[in-house]
Amino acid sequence: MNLAADILIYIFVGLVSLTCVLPYIHVIAKSFSSESFVIAKKVFLLPKGFTPEAYIKIFHDNSFIVSFGVTVLMTVLFTALGMVITICAAYPLSRKELRGRKVINLLFIFTMYFSGGMIPDYILINKLGMLESLPALILPLAFSAYNLVIMKNALESGIPDSLVESAVIDGANHYTILGKIVLPLSKPIMATLTLFYAVGRWNTYSDAMFYIKQNVSLRPLQLKLYYLIVAATESIQGSVNDTAMSTVTDPEILKAACIVFATIPIICVYPFVQKYFVQGTMIGAVKG
Repeated sequence: MNLAADILIYIFVGLVSLTCVLPYIHVIAKSFSSESFVIAKKVFLLPKGFTPEAYIKIFHDNSFIVSFGVTVLMTVLFTALGMVITICAAYPLSRKELRGRKVINLLFIFTMYFSGGMIPDYILINKLGMLESLPALILPLAFSAYNLVIMKNALESGIPDSLVESAVIDGANHYTILGKIVLPLSKPIMATLTLFYAVGRWNTYSDAMFYIKQNVSLRPLQLKLYYLIVAATESIQGSVNDTAMSTVTDPEILKAACIVFATIPIICVYPFVQKYFVQGTMIGAVKG
């Protein structure tokens, strides 16, 4: 009976895994296939008419490398700032001696359900003079109330009060406790939230579309790829805006190549934090 149950579990998990892996394999196959096979919808899991033309067209534009560098810099700064803010907010809220912490926590949670909206955000960024600048891509989204709640719950459930009290008796202040006790014991949840921040920033391009209009050198990778796909689509309709992309006749191939290229960096980073990811997620979900 146990063997049969194990087999069923393996089959179920295998099928669920295939639903995640097969679409990506299909996209890779499409990105390396010739236009005739893609237009005829004959490409499934293996490339047909193998050609790297789509990737060549992506790198043909010299500004593409600049956009890639902007995205890397933006993601690193955004993730670092987000983690600093989250840790500095979560640690005090996890301490029971903080007066009014329930009210403060409620205010943070309130922002998860209600926000000012896109137009007030744009007006605020404009009034602060951050349009067409890198801070506009980093500061507005650098804090996540959801990540704060996960971090706070992890600290409350993973750091014993007796350990903190012992450090206080020994004369340690909260900065010492945070740096030498709390952070070393919170590596799993920190790795998890770091991945959340990095992936979220890497994949987001809507804010750059609103805040970066004229300064082409600050366009992140995702926004650059978006404009390349738009130019390829317009070329089919006879209104080519980008001569570098004028030879593209099927934007589906270019779109597939863009998806593959944009996801490779995250796929390369994930294995290094995978061992912390599941553990950190479970720790953060222990208490509400």
